[in-house]
Order: sequence, then C-alpha cells, then structure tokens
Amino acid sequence: MDRNNLALAVELRHALHAHPELSNQEEWTRTELMRFLRAHTSLAVIDRGNWFYAVYRAPQAKRRIAFRADFDALPIEDACGAPYASKIPGVGHKCGHDGHSAALAAFAMEIDREGCPNDVYFVFQHAEETGDGAKECAELITEEKIDEVFAFHNWPGYPLGTVCIWYGAVNCASRGMTIRMVGTPSHASMPECGKNPAFALAEMVNEVPKLLDLPWEGLVLATVIGLNVGEKAFGTQASEGELYLTIRAEREAELDRFAEMIEAMAERKAAGYGLTLSIAYCDCFPETANDPASAEKVRAAAGALGYPIEVIEQPERGSEDFGYFLKRVPGAIFEIGAGEDHPQLHTAQFDFPDELIEPAVELFKRLAAE
Repeated sequence: MDRNNLALAVELRHALHAHPELSNQEEWTRTELMRFLRAHTSLAVIDRGNWFYAVYRAPQAKRRIAFRADFDALPIEDACGAPYASKIPGVGHKCGHDGHSAALAAFAMEIDREGCPNDVYFVFQHAEETGDGAKECAELITEEKIDEVFAFHNWPGYPLGTVCIWYGAVNCASRGMTIRMVGTPSHASMPECGKNPAFALAEMVNEVPKLLDLPWEGLVLATVIGLNVGEKAFGTQASEGELYLTIRAEREAELDRFAEMIEAMAERKAAGYGLTLSIAYCDCFPETANDPASAEKVRAAAGALGYPIEVIEQPERGSEDFGYFLKRVPGAIFEIGAGEDHPQLHTAQFDFPDELIEPAVELFKRLAAE
C-alpha cells in the first residue's frame, strides 16, 4: 500500500474518531468523508442523503463489486486516552466504524491510483448500530446491478491481523421488542378496583426463558432489557407497564417463530388480566450469512497475502445489518483481529487499531480484482 495513502487514512481515522456522531445524525462524518474522497481521488462521489458512495469505472469492466463501510458511533463516553479522543461528550467510536470508513477511503485512493479490471463501488453507510442503514443502502445493489459485495469488521479477542472467515452464518438476526400493557388505575388501598399490568408482565419475565428450551435448530436467545411498571406514587396502583426484550436467533425464520410465540404469550396474559396490549419492534437486524464462494475468495486472498487465517464455525451472537446486502447478492463479511488483549467493542476504552487499515485495504484490492 502506498505510504502516503496510508498516512492520509490514519489522519482521517483520527479526525473521524474525534467527531463521532450517533446513528442517523452523521452529518459532519458524511460531509468529511465526501470531502476527503473528492480531495484525494478523481472518483465520482454520489450523495444519497444519509449515506453516499463513490465509484470507479473500469475501461472494460468484467464485473461490478461493492465494498461497504459503516460510519456511525455509539452513545458511550470515550476513555481511550488518545490525543484524538472524542470531542463530543457521551459519544464515541466504540465499535471501530471510524477505522472501517478510513480503510474504505484508503482503498478508494489505491484503486483510483492503480486501476482495477472491475467496476468498484465504495459504499459509506450510516446507522449500522440501529439496523437502519444497510436496509436503505442495499437499494444500490439492485439499482447498479452489483455482482458481489464485501465488508470487514475489526474483532478484539483475536490476534492482531488474523483474518476470521465464516462459510455461512456470521451474525444472528435480532430485534428490540416492546410489550406494552395498559389496565385501569385504582387507589392503592383498593387494588381489586383496578387492573394492574405488573403481574402479567412479571409472569412473562419468568416464562419467556422457558421458550428457549424448545428444540430449536440454531441459537435462540431472549434478554430482558428492562421492565417499567407504574410510578413512585404510593397511593395509586399501577395501570401501565412495558417489558423490553432483545430477541435474537441464528436463523431469521426461527426468530420470526420465536417472536410469534412471545406475542401469543403476551396476548394470553393481557386477556387473562383484562389489559389492552400493544407490541412494537425496533433495532431490527437480519441474519447475516456469507455466500460460501465469496467467503472462499476472502480465504484465498488472505492466504495469498500471507495473513493468518481463522475459520469460525459458529455465528456471533451480536447482529450486523450487512445481512440486508447479502439478501440481494452473494458476498461476505470477514473480521480482522484487533488483538487478543485489546479492549472489547462497545467499551469506553476501545479504539480501532490503525494497524488494521493496511491489511483491510490489501484484502479489498485482491477481492476487487477477482
């Protein structure tokens, strides 16, 4: 990789890290990335509102290949201690999206300088952390008739620079689930005169975990995020309450079934206590499953570059909205080890290792030439 391009990418990464923005609020980040590409490449840069892409057109293109990077941050204080630490209180790049975007920008500079036998699309995506971004950006796959799509993520806990590859499911599908029950208030001395949702919701807290013992084909998990019933008003019985769950599954079809079972349970509980019920979902992520042939291209590219390789058999429990791309076209997401003792993702101490930019770029360059 060109040393000047690498230095520019590191500088860009530090600037992004210092100015983190939450999902669907990434105005400065998007503008800065577009400015950077226009300043350092001759690529066409197309602004799509919340997100954008750049494109390299080959003289006689054989294929169209897309590469995606995310650029949103998290509502987590930055305690990495670096000179470029976050300037935004309570917000930090604690998942490494600053590094993903800097690496994709570096890759764009390399392709602009060296050329490629294929058309290459550099997709810079918003709102990965909430699952909104890829669903919107994936429209590009259909619009531009993309043949294949790739992405990478950093991964603390694995040796620095190790390329981790899945030949199928990479990330679980997941959803945030809000179960709201409403009854009628009463004086605290006469609870029989009202309808209190606390009992129905408490029963669900105890009974939902029992559904996990059913004979599922893959991993299925429910996590109680919170339970909010009534107010601190000791003269009045509670009449409204909400249960917050995160549900996830290795297979999206099983997540659908699991959600239906929880909804049916909620309906029974609400009816039994004479409550009205409403259910809402947010932070919805699809399953992310690599195409085996695309995953093999990643393995071959890493092998040709002499990078250490780890083939992972089980999917991660965490979610990744890149699955929306993979629903439309073959592709793969791989991970690069950030270090065995590196602070974990979504912690205040985490900081993307600059050392991962070059191997990510070199892998992308080989995949682009396929």
